[in-house]
Amino acid sequence: MSNWQYTKGLHDLGNSAYAYLQPDGTWGWSNAGLIVDGGATLLVDTLFDVKLTQDMLHIMRKAVPAAAHINTVVNTHANGDHCYGNQLVADARIIASKRTAEEMVTGATPEMMAMLLKQAPQMGLPGAFFYHAFHKFNFENITLTPPKETFEGEYALQIGDKLVQLIEVGPAHTLGDTLVYVPGDKTIFTGDILFIGGHPIMWAGPTSNWLRACDRILALNVETIVPGHGPITDKQGVAALKEYLEYVYAEARKRYDAGMPSLEAAKDIPMDKYATWTDGERIAVNVNSMYREFSGDTEHPNIISLFGQMGELAELSNE
Repeated sequence: MSNWQYTKGLHDLGNSAYAYLQPDGTWGWSNAGLIVDGGATLLVDTLFDVKLTQDMLHIMRKAVPAAAHINTVVNTHANGDHCYGNQLVADARIIASKRTAEEMVTGATPEMMAMLLKQAPQMGLPGAFFYHAFHKFNFENITLTPPKETFEGEYALQIGDKLVQLIEVGPAHTLGDTLVYVPGDKTIFTGDILFIGGHPIMWAGPTSNWLRACDRILALNVETIVPGHGPITDKQGVAALKEYLEYVYAEARKRYDAGMPSLEAAKDIPMDKYATWTDGERIAVNVNSMYREFSGDTEHPNIISLFGQMGELAELSNE
């Protein structure tokens, strides 16, 4: 793999493919991508607010003339840091998995995020951690712009003469995660199936689907892998994320079988190997998701409660 620098901005991957990176990749600081062939363009994801997306599009258009008009957009999943900027490319063909499109309108909307930020001071520890995670983003004046076209399973696109394959692998991180694979370039944009250098967060699960998604990437002929968060990687990065999930799953199962509550299990699982990874508090959400798998609980988790648990763990880690 090339020695990619993890710096903010547009990175030329070769063959008219680009990654837009936002260090340090923690809460809300997501990556995006651009695929070009002739005058045809595909944007992989928008960013968390209008200003961030405006800045990204300006940089893309300055460096890549074809990006003056974005023909196609793919949203890899429904989290706002991958779709809240869609209004700026509303005239494009916007595509996502069916589950992603549904979750965009039933999940956390920009209005909800803005309201929670305003209410955060009255929400105790959950509010304090929510503010910590998201206060740098502006959720005002965002017009939620869902996909115009959806698919299930797999879907092939032609961007000029380039074949682009959309591969639905969710529910995993969210309900409808999609990989964007460019076989001719040996390049893949994974959305939040990959967090590199940071703890992943499993809002949906099951774990088995996420592990299968990792195996799917590992089986492809890819050399350049652009994660949803963190630096550009290769298959070693995929293997490390898979190993993390396998480890946490096995450790969570032991503690579930022993009758240990979910939060206590999250505190108890040794994470020494991942001490350098950011956002360690996400172990609370991951273990909670796994516990719900073990028990067969299909109800939506209490997100506010989970933010409180992450806040508690973040405070512990800062002591």
